[in-house]
Amino acid sequence: MKTRDESLFAAADDGVESVSEFTRRVKTLLERGLRPGWVRGEVSNLRAQASGHVYFCLKDAGAAMNAVLFRADAARQTVKLRDGLQIVVYGEVSVYEARGQYQFIVRAVIEDGEGRLRREFEALKQRLATEGLFDPAKKRPLPEMPATIGFITSPTGAAVQDFLRILKRRGWRGRVVVLPAKVQGDGAAAEMIAMLELAQKHGLFDLLVIGRGGGSLEDLWAFNEEPLVRAVAASTVPIVSAVGHEIDFSLCDFAADVRAETPSAAAELISSHFVAAAQRALGASEAMLSAGEAALERAGARLDHARSRLRLLSPTAQIEQGYLRLDDFANRLAAALRENVDGCRQRLREARSLLVQRSPELRVQIESHRLLALWKRLQAVSPTSVLQRGFVIMRDEQGRPVPRKGGVSAGQKLVAEFGDGQLPVRAE
Repeated sequence: MKTRDESLFAAADDGVESVSEFTRRVKTLLERGLRPGWVRGEVSNLRAQASGHVYFCLKDAGAAMNAVLFRADAARQTVKLRDGLQIVVYGEVSVYEARGQYQFIVRAVIEDGEGRLRREFEALKQRLATEGLFDPAKKRPLPEMPATIGFITSPTGAAVQDFLRILKRRGWRGRVVVLPAKVQGDGAAAEMIAMLELAQKHGLFDLLVIGRGGGSLEDLWAFNEEPLVRAVAASTVPIVSAVGHEIDFSLCDFAADVRAETPSAAAELISSHFVAAAQRALGASEAMLSAGEAALERAGARLDHARSRLRLLSPTAQIEQGYLRLDDFANRLAAALRENVDGCRQRLREARSLLVQRSPELRVQIESHRLLALWKRLQAVSPTSVLQRGFVIMRDEQGRPVPRKGGVSAGQKLVAEFGDGQLPVRAE
């Protein structure tokens, strides 16, 4: 008798499938149950194999799936795939049985949204350029000092605020009139054309600006619509196109007389001549003030010089100069007299000194002093003086000095003479 577990296993064993069988059944259900269709997504993990097949992941914000473009289908495509490209693909679902993964077999690829707009942009640009609509020879120079500027834009957008802020900061003097129009979406181009025609009709404006802030190609598309581009090119008033950011280009940029990278750049461009003129005026004012001060200083110096000369040439000044010369002569005469008297006194002193030196009494005194000095020197070298300084003179019995030791024999009697007396001695 079978147990309960054995009965269950025997029943289950009758319906067990292998992995390959189950995967094949899933593949059949997916491929038959899902019809071919269009899928939109972003390309990532793009891999082109040497075989010619192209593998990539198609994803959006919520999901991702593997996709493959086989060699024959890849050769027919005009879209160059790259990571990050938004595309719309046509194909069908398949299952790769070896890995149990489903993938989308792509048969056709087109660019999504902006890609189509970009192709339209380039095609229209080429056609209008061929017509000569963008010819540089048709561009007009902008007025250097426009008094009234019309700005065709959205009155609530940031572009007009940036534009006005730059003009105010740079001290521009003039009037700006905002010509309100939609700058995005249906009817935007028509409204801008109407404002452009209105501005030309009344003849109030020296310069027109048309533009808006940055955005995607779709956001800026109104500025690429052919009627607006032609209206900008045909304008009788010089136009500056200021659409988007630095990297954004519109066909109005090519049709206008001047393109500014941004509305702020347009404001700086328009006010540049005014700022330069203001700086030149300020420089001229400072130079004029400096020149006036220099001229005034030179005139003052000349006036002081004239006053000085007038004082010198006046009768009072002449009399004062006479007094000064008289005092100078008196001082010089007194100095000369003092110098002459001092010279006479000096010569008298010298004569007296010479007379004293040559008198007989002085000569007797000098000779006496000289003899006394010689006597003192003689006494200093006398034998008695030498003995008084501690020396001894050896004499023999006859009283003769013995100058050398070799002249003395043993037992010879000698006499040693000291400063205070004599002493007999015998040689050993």
